[in-house]
Amino acid sequence: MMPAAREPLRTWFHRPWTLAMLAAVLSAVILLLGSAGLAMHQVQQRESEQMNAQGQRFLERLEQLFGQLREGLDVLEAQPLRECNADLIAALQQVSYSYRFIYEAAYRDATHTCSNWPRQNLLPAARPPDIRGPTYSYWLNTSTQPNENLAALMLGRGNFRVATSRGHLTDVVDLPPGGSLMVVVDHGARAIPVLGPAHAWPPAQPWRGGRDGPLQVTPDLLIYRMPTRNPEYQLVLITPRASLQGEVLDGWWWLLPSSLVLALFIGGLVYQVVRQRQSLGAELQGALRRGELQVLYQPIFDLSSRLCVGAEALLRWRRPDGTLTSPDLFIPLAENTGQIRQITDFVLQRLLEQLGHVLRANPQLYISVNLAACDVMVPRIGMVMARLLATHRVAARQIAFEVTERGLIDVVVARNNLQALRDVGHQVLIDDFGTGYCSLAYLQSLPVDCLKIDKAFIDALGHDAASSGVAPHIIRMAHALKLKVIAEGIEFEDQALLLSSEGVSFGQGWLFAHALSALQFTELITRGRRLVARRLDDEA
Repeated sequence: MMPAAREPLRTWFHRPWTLAMLAAVLSAVILLLGSAGLAMHQVQQRESEQMNAQGQRFLERLEQLFGQLREGLDVLEAQPLRECNADLIAALQQVSYSYRFIYEAAYRDATHTCSNWPRQNLLPAARPPDIRGPTYSYWLNTSTQPNENLAALMLGRGNFRVATSRGHLTDVVDLPPGGSLMVVVDHGARAIPVLGPAHAWPPAQPWRGGRDGPLQVTPDLLIYRMPTRNPEYQLVLITPRASLQGEVLDGWWWLLPSSLVLALFIGGLVYQVVRQRQSLGAELQGALRRGELQVLYQPIFDLSSRLCVGAEALLRWRRPDGTLTSPDLFIPLAENTGQIRQITDFVLQRLLEQLGHVLRANPQLYISVNLAACDVMVPRIGMVMARLLATHRVAARQIAFEVTERGLIDVVVARNNLQALRDVGHQVLIDDFGTGYCSLAYLQSLPVDCLKIDKAFIDALGHDAASSGVAPHIIRMAHALKLKVIAEGIEFEDQALLLSSEGVSFGQGWLFAHALSALQFTELITRGRRLVARRLDDEA
């Protein structure tokens, strides 16, 4: 895309309403997708809880059923009657009366069959049991009655048979349409329905076979595998998920309004933030025009002689009502909007206008200026500085440049541009060292004259055991690289003495002086004062 075409597009995207709409749309999409996922999760969780509850009730009832069926068989097997007569029928009836879950008790040998239920037709031809155990045999989905709906399970021992009614299972859980209770036999290879229709086994749809828990989910089925005390079979409860989509939509409709309201709120918040930033950016531009920006000077002292050797130029924004806007607020904004270049040029021009004569009269003095990342990444600042130095007849060595570790985005480019500044005589300082990501290898490759230790490490001296050793470590590292060290934020005499004993040559902070106006700094230099008392009109 051509630059001419990019510029209108960039302007369009910087409009508050455009950014607010984009934020609202994107947040709405994200929130709606998230709410759909949440609704799906809630439905799946509800399904899981329901299946777990159904499976647990089925399992408890089946254990009761099998327990009573076995007990009834044991009682019949223990009594001596083996002929189909009135006494045996009475014994069969007595067992069915004694056990709640025994619906039918029967005796069958090669020639005779009798049951507690009177019948006219003989039993159909017997089929092999579905499960043959050492003591009991199991027939599933069968009945000793002609009506197949009456019995669901039948157990046998010897010639005796006992069966339970389907109602003893269905009264526990009402299966949904298409749901089935199945018994899996032959080591998981075959499933026989006890209640409900038969399902293909193993399921044709992808599933994990119960390795991750009793409940398994496929796109269309919920499969609940119930553990049993008998290793010869396993109970499986299967229900369809035909209504999954509808349930998800029902849950999603409840979340839709709140998602849209939240998206509108985010859009409005973005609008307010953009308007505020644009307003602040416009105010900053006006402040440059109206002269509301001020350059103050934080003196730097020799810790041994306590003589002022230079200063750091600091930018302050004093509003017409007298309030100060923090540089932490407007400097990042200026970097984002590109105004930082204009501000850097303003600081350089203003300090030479205010202190040019002082620097010419005191060749040993220097003023350091903070450079933004964009200034470090391009050679522009060298050309601007050369023009200003020629105009004000100030030596290049008297203007130093401070860069932060975070401003070294591209080390190779930064090294070349900083080296160009050093080649003409400027000093290069690393500001706030220890708070970024600059490593020893970076320092060895960068054209640096001095390290400035961040105030946080100075404050920790003698107080924070974990951090108090950082400053001495930085000092030793700087000495190993033959770099000067400046300690920032010195507020107490014991800090100054300790730093001096560690080999720090220079320091700045409220112990020596606050940030001074150009006039105050000039008075400090011209009068040869070593220390400046705190004044009411000094800037913090």
